[in-house]
Amino acid sequence: MTKNLLLTIVLGISIPGCLFAQAAFSQTDAEMATLRQEIETLKQGQDAMRKDLQEIKQLLKTRPRQARRQAAQYVDVAVGVGNLPVQGDESARVTLIEFSDYQCPFCRRHVDNTVPRLAKEYIETGKLRYAFRDFPIQSLHPRAFTAHVAARCAGDQGQYWAMHDRIFTNPRAVAPEQLAGHAEALGLDAAAFRACLAGEKYAKQVRADMAAGRRLGVSGTPTFFLGVTDSDGKLKKAKRIRGAQPYNVFKEEIDKLLAGKS
Repeated sequence: MTKNLLLTIVLGISIPGCLFAQAAFSQTDAEMATLRQEIETLKQGQDAMRKDLQEIKQLLKTRPRQARRQAAQYVDVAVGVGNLPVQGDESARVTLIEFSDYQCPFCRRHVDNTVPRLAKEYIETGKLRYAFRDFPIQSLHPRAFTAHVAARCAGDQGQYWAMHDRIFTNPRAVAPEQLAGHAEALGLDAAAFRACLAGEKYAKQVRADMAAGRRLGVSGTPTFFLGVTDSDGKLKKAKRIRGAQPYNVFKEEIDKLLAGKS
């Protein structure tokens, strides 16, 4: 490259050179903006992971005594499945009821690691009914309540479980606009969903589940109640299982109930 041509490009002496130089600088600005956005996205992801780790660490500090207890304990209470869609055969002998929080990392671990195995061995074979009840812990997860309302709104269009799974996959993406994005991705009527969410159509039902959970002694998530299904669909004498226990804990207790040994 000649010296004059170099000066033309750098200083923009001629009109073509000026346009070229401006285009080059514009491209650099765009690249820098993209890079800044990527850095910000990574930072947000790291912040989310840090919050999850801090929460897990805090919860683990409070659980040493609980860890030494028997995983499943009888509770003399009647537990209903609530009014959300239930997975599995309505006539299944055994019912598992979960009180959960969409932003709870332990709840997500249960959904990721244990639910697929329960579904394959028990739910899909007609041996187990599985019910989900709302228990957002707002002191830890201020946005979780809206996520629970959103899942119920999706249920209006027959997509409760699809939204349930999508929110657990994206537990931080629960701002109203992000939830509306989930609804659109699931092919829902976006306007109807937004109206349901904005009007908090199901806020009362979510709060009712939370109150029911507190009456049953639920203090953290996930908490489960497992027992033989009564004629009215409730569990009259259930075992309570606290925390995201390993699959084998659930399997052992379910098998006992199916065999009539518990």
